[in-house]
Amino acid sequence: MRYRHRLDIPGPLIPDDSSQEGVQLTEGPGLLYAEYLRLDKILSAQRLLSAEYNEEAVHDEHLFIVTHQAYELWFKQIIYELDSVRALFDTQGLDESRTLEILKRLNRIVLILKLLVDQVMILETMTPLDFMAFRDYLCPASGFQSLQFRLLENKLGVKQEHRVKYNQSYTRVFGQDPEAIDAIRRSEEEPSLSSLVQRWLARTPGLETHGFDFWLKYRTSVECMLAEQDTAAQKQTTEQMKKYLLANLASRRAVFETIFNENLHNALVSRGERRFSHAALQGAVMITLYRDEPRFSQPHQILTALMDIDSLITKWRYNHVIMVQRMIGSQQLGTGGSSGYQYLKSTLSDRYKVFLDLFNLSTFLIPRHMIPPLNKQMKTKLSVAWGCWGPEDESNNSESSVEGSL
Repeated sequence: MRYRHRLDIPGPLIPDDSSQEGVQLTEGPGLLYAEYLRLDKILSAQRLLSAEYNEEAVHDEHLFIVTHQAYELWFKQIIYELDSVRALFDTQGLDESRTLEILKRLNRIVLILKLLVDQVMILETMTPLDFMAFRDYLCPASGFQSLQFRLLENKLGVKQEHRVKYNQSYTRVFGQDPEAIDAIRRSEEEPSLSSLVQRWLARTPGLETHGFDFWLKYRTSVECMLAEQDTAAQKQTTEQMKKYLLANLASRRAVFETIFNENLHNALVSRGERRFSHAALQGAVMITLYRDEPRFSQPHQILTALMDIDSLITKWRYNHVIMVQRMIGSQQLGTGGSSGYQYLKSTLSDRYKVFLDLFNLSTFLIPRHMIPPLNKQMKTKLSVAWGCWGPEDESNNSESSVEGSL
């Protein structure tokens, strides 16, 4: 039986039954499985400091190292996928074939993050006493010194001003590594996934005021909904219930005003309570309401995947925080000089959610029967593939090529 060891077959040995006897290698350039994966470097990269400073190694240090090395490899893959998605988004018009590829790669990131969330449980098989046996050897190494995780956050769209104060000064953490500093600065200057998604959402078909003008129709529907709720509240027989409903209605009206009044929206953005531009938020609301339309199906799935990414990173942070509290308690400092548990707990707030506005879209939903009906031209637009237009659109072909593509 012959075994193929070619560069284009990165997996276990594959038997070839065409050989009558003996074992032969196929001719031409090729690598063995271990050579292709560089296993000599990967499997020899676990340096146990406890073994260097003691007669006997601490058993669980090996698990600690392997787990974090696995994290870094997956971070590298996430960054690889993120960079490709950002490149696909960074175009003037986005056709349907590209949105499918974007969705596939975002879902891949989601699955990787699910794996990372579960990976914390493996590390939790180590007891606090086991960790204490080698923890002192780690100083001053710490998880917040992970360059790749910092780049991952920046590429997603975490802004410097939204970070916890201790985490803002990366020159203190990476000051001795000019290449790391340069990589971080580039990641902050390049368009983040968040900024590219916002630019894409702002081009949502139907937002144009000279066309369907969704925003005006949506505002009218919201006003009708609030008026109906006001009438229902006024009919309450008990004064207590009436006051409650009217107070709740006043609160809802004020929240809706923050999306209809662009100045109020921008004020919330400046305070960090919102992330998206006003036009991007309009596009996200429209896609959410009309998600059953063929052309909005994949965009809606993309928005869902972006929320999944945010959610899973938050879950990963939370699992990490709980693990740290379990291992070192709430009072000890982290090995890198941070406040340890207290610092990590502070990263669980909404300030680290890149797609915070997508989570809050449900605030602005209206009943299905009140969603503005699509006119014939808009119905046609949302029922065909990007770039395909009916005869009534030919006169506006040059304009539609931009406005009709998300």
